[in-house]
Amino acid sequence: MKEILEELERRRSEARAGGGGRRIDAQHAKGKLTARERLDLLLDEGSFEEFDMFVEHRAVDFGMAEQKIAGDGVVTGWGTINGRVVFVFSKDFTVFGGSLSNAHARKIVKVQEQALKVGAPIIGLFDAGGARIQEGVDGLAGYADIFLQNTLASGVIPQISVIMGPCAGGDVYSPAITDFIFMVKDTSYMYVTGPDVVRTVTHEEVTHEELGGYRVHALKSGVADGAFENDLEALTQVRRLVDFLPLSNREKPPVRECYDDAERIEPSLDTLVPANPNKPYDMKELILKVVDEADFFEISPDYAKNIICGFARMEGSTIGIVANQPQVLAGVLDIDSSRKAARFVRFCDAFDIPLVTL
Repeated sequence: MKEILEELERRRSEARAGGGGRRIDAQHAKGKLTARERLDLLLDEGSFEEFDMFVEHRAVDFGMAEQKIAGDGVVTGWGTINGRVVFVFSKDFTVFGGSLSNAHARKIVKVQEQALKVGAPIIGLFDAGGARIQEGVDGLAGYADIFLQNTLASGVIPQISVIMGPCAGGDVYSPAITDFIFMVKDTSYMYVTGPDVVRTVTHEEVTHEELGGYRVHALKSGVADGAFENDLEALTQVRRLVDFLPLSNREKPPVRECYDDAERIEPSLDTLVPANPNKPYDMKELILKVVDEADFFEISPDYAKNIICGFARMEGSTIGIVANQPQVLAGVLDIDSSRKAARFVRFCDAFDIPLVTL
């Protein structure tokens, strides 16, 4: 029995090592954390329960039979954030570049199905280059299964994606279907296909940043709902967002004990709106002074700035805020701000979050 336990522990250690020390060092050199380090930061200490740690791919072509690593490039399971259950998967770039095989896809689909069955949010940490080319259609079929689960879960459980490395193909299609997408500045990219393919097909020279960096998606396209300085800040902010959200559409958002007196006097609000209607003012100042403890989680702060969307609390209960921003385009609606607000209102509607419109 002792030998069996020792062998089990040896195999666990191998699985936890992912692609090995050299690749982990390369990941750290780029300013990125490994898949397991990210989960340690995201989840409450000691709460992570892993699924399918020893799963390996079943491909035999192109020498793949000799290249097998336990876990197959993705870490899946569940844990808690401030005591509330969430399901997670984290792509491991050190194993085959985090690329998706059929076995890899089955692990993700399993955790998606469990999240839907239990009624808990699912958070995906993406750092991968799309389908595993050695598996061809099998890998692509795996993406189809993942997309189906994304659509089935839409409006039922919150789905959050964090882009933490260069992601292409299916690893950006799936996040695009989810409720919220966040990026990490200068280390994460989202594109249908990378600069090399663009160069081959169109003979156009384009950098990773120009093609799919955070400036493109958080400022111009609106695909990303925010961008953060590094992995640590991104995961900390995702923890903060989860605190505002219900576990599913069958539950109410959590109510936090409130220490902010609703009867307090805020004299500065008397002079916030200028007497001259042609002068702009900052609507965010009003929001921060009205909500509990000036705690406001803004969605897409750098995109369509003429409208403000985000989560806050009043009397300890979560609310959604939609507000015109007079400082930008006099707060008028254009197509970008309309889309931004509509997406946010739709999410709040699905999860019974009250809206305050300013």
